[in-house]
Amino acid sequence: MKKALSVNQQAWKLLEKLFENPEFYNVNVEKASCETTIVDAGVKAKGGFQAGKIITEICMGGCGKARITYRRYDGLELPSIFVYSDHPIIATLGSQFAGWQIKEGEYFAIGSGPARALALKPRKVYEKIGYKDSFDKAVVVLETDKHPPAKLIERIAKDCKISPKNLAIILTPTASLAGATQVSGRIVETGIHKLTTLGLDPKTISHAWGYAPIPPVHPKFTQAMARTNDAILYGGTAYYTVEYDNEDELRKIVQKAPSKASESYGEPFIEIFKEANYDFYKIDSHLFAPAVVIVNNTKTGNTFRSGEIQVKALTKSFGFKSVQ
Repeated sequence: MKKALSVNQQAWKLLEKLFENPEFYNVNVEKASCETTIVDAGVKAKGGFQAGKIITEICMGGCGKARITYRRYDGLELPSIFVYSDHPIIATLGSQFAGWQIKEGEYFAIGSGPARALALKPRKVYEKIGYKDSFDKAVVVLETDKHPPAKLIERIAKDCKISPKNLAIILTPTASLAGATQVSGRIVETGIHKLTTLGLDPKTISHAWGYAPIPPVHPKFTQAMARTNDAILYGGTAYYTVEYDNEDELRKIVQKAPSKASESYGEPFIEIFKEANYDFYKIDSHLFAPAVVIVNNTKTGNTFRSGEIQVKALTKSFGFKSVQ
């Protein structure tokens, strides 16, 4: 029987690079009172592109690769992150998907990364893709600017069925370069999640790649969060290789897959967020998708493309000011 990939085992190998060379990655590696390892990639530490790149790969459970590159988006020159995977479902839904709501008292964070595959958070996602991990160590990534309380750390370890000393928590504030980089690195995952909600069986996806701009850092969380959303909604492109029998159905799914299919599309995310009274649940869920979605069907050789890059929204969101 073929041995299943262990996203935590793969990710831990990458994590050891952070342990061995924190100065290069501009991160702080600390030990909590319960011996859990805390990697600060932007709270007090400087972080940066290299930290964001390797954290993206850790988030994908070592089942995907990331590269920092450069692209011109019409008149905008922006650093970008390119990601690709030959195991896209395990890498994204099985690991990278930000689907674990972690709360203790007033502390709240969204957890992502390979630890989810041990805790099975959320369980229905793992039932859908038919995957779970088995390993004695776990890595979880928290988008937060605060260190988690001891009680919460112990609960995460318990949920993963491991010892606290075998748990590693990576902190990536949204208002940091590493945080912005790893969010843009979710471009492939965002598209897979959208395609799945539209009815595409994720198991039909065999390969994937995507790229998105890395937005300029903003010191305020809400603005920074809005920019990371805009990077994907208006600047991201995701490409998938699938094996699909019903091509008419596939064409219709791809047509609805990009962010442009949403009625909320057009304005920078911060404006959409304000109109929703700062309530995510009041925003049309169809908006959360790449700007462009491309799907190659290996059954027929046909490739379908839908959506467009929206530079006007990116320019406004990213705060570009022309200086003559």
